[in-house]
Amino acid sequence: MKTKKGREKNINIITLGCSKNTVDSEVLMGQLKANQLTVTHEGKINTDTTVVINTCGFIANAKEESVNTILDYVQKKEDGIVDKVFVTGCLSERYKPDLQKEIPNVDQYFGTTELPGLLKALGADYKHELIGERLTTTPKNYAYLKIAEGCDRPCSFCAIPLMRGGHKSTPIENLVIEAEKLAANGIKELILIAQDLTYYGLDLYKERALAKLLRELVKVEGIEWIRLHYAFPTGFPMDVLDVMLEEPKVCNYIDIPLQHISTKLLKSMRRGTTYEKTNALLKTFREKVPQMAIRTTLIVGYPGETQEDFELLRDWVKEMRFERLGCFTYSHEENTHAYNLEDDVPEEVKMERANEIMALQSQISWELNQEKIGKEFRIVIDRKEGNYFVGRTEFDSPDVDNEVLIDASQHYLKTGEYTWVKITDAEDFDLYAEPVKQN
Repeated sequence: MKTKKGREKNINIITLGCSKNTVDSEVLMGQLKANQLTVTHEGKINTDTTVVINTCGFIANAKEESVNTILDYVQKKEDGIVDKVFVTGCLSERYKPDLQKEIPNVDQYFGTTELPGLLKALGADYKHELIGERLTTTPKNYAYLKIAEGCDRPCSFCAIPLMRGGHKSTPIENLVIEAEKLAANGIKELILIAQDLTYYGLDLYKERALAKLLRELVKVEGIEWIRLHYAFPTGFPMDVLDVMLEEPKVCNYIDIPLQHISTKLLKSMRRGTTYEKTNALLKTFREKVPQMAIRTTLIVGYPGETQEDFELLRDWVKEMRFERLGCFTYSHEENTHAYNLEDDVPEEVKMERANEIMALQSQISWELNQEKIGKEFRIVIDRKEGNYFVGRTEFDSPDVDNEVLIDASQHYLKTGEYTWVKITDAEDFDLYAEPVKQN
């Protein structure tokens, strides 16, 4: 006689926000799995499911999304669709007392540094020995490698130090172990992340050690590409450029959020740089690594940004012709230094300025992409979507940059594999290509 099998209890992780949160969720999942618990990432839910929401508290839109997600799952709990709801991450770190008061039906709130407590609440023990053990949620070919936590920078508009604390580098040997484990699981591309990559090592080794770390990571067997995200412009360690030139595995790519170019606003933002210094840095980048794709992000509508400041920024974007660029409207965040300033640029003006910058960037990107037609590039295939295999060059990060599309009805390619292609056509953010054989 068959007995009725009850549904298995499982823990479902919901991740909101940035790639650093993605890594935190993956570490949590690795710990839960090591405790022999069933864990899924944004998977199916049932009445036995415990939901853990890893929140973002960075800017207004992200906070709103996090709050709405919490409310949604609390409602599901009340309706008996899920069993329990736990909340962790940056929003929880920043606003725990308010959240407890406003949304009391969450089972428990945890901050960004309370992983052992969260595990205990989920019926698991924190296992210290699990260096680098995590369940990746990204496509099988790439993973984020978080090389440091927190930030020591005093940027006026940013609340991250409130949520993540001061800068704390992870030792090189631990990162190499983590990279080796990722490579053993089939990961071929490491995307290095931190609030500030350039600060890496100062706390542990009394020097900026990003170049040293890169030289160790390139030795990891199975890793094909290493990519740098979120470098701070002030105090950039120039020896990183030497490694980029010397090591084929280190992609000719850097994500360096510059935020603005008006010296007056950069000073108010407490960025420690000027118009002249920023341009000198970019000039060095271009001279030393001519092939480099530079990604930057800008903020428009910061307090005190005049039409003149904006036009200076717009003309500078036109002149610099960045390969990749994103533009955000300023978000007035409590407990930041800029919160003391008057948020004096109307929302509609902020949006107009952001749209103007992005329209300009779209044209620049289109022109740069036209130059690629007829050229050959090595790409990685991330996924198949509709009638196309979707890949990237070394000059492109997942989710934010250009994609290379190959007609799947004409060609067969394997996800996660590297291949050479010839660009046949180009739009502002998409390239079309066909595979070519390399001699």
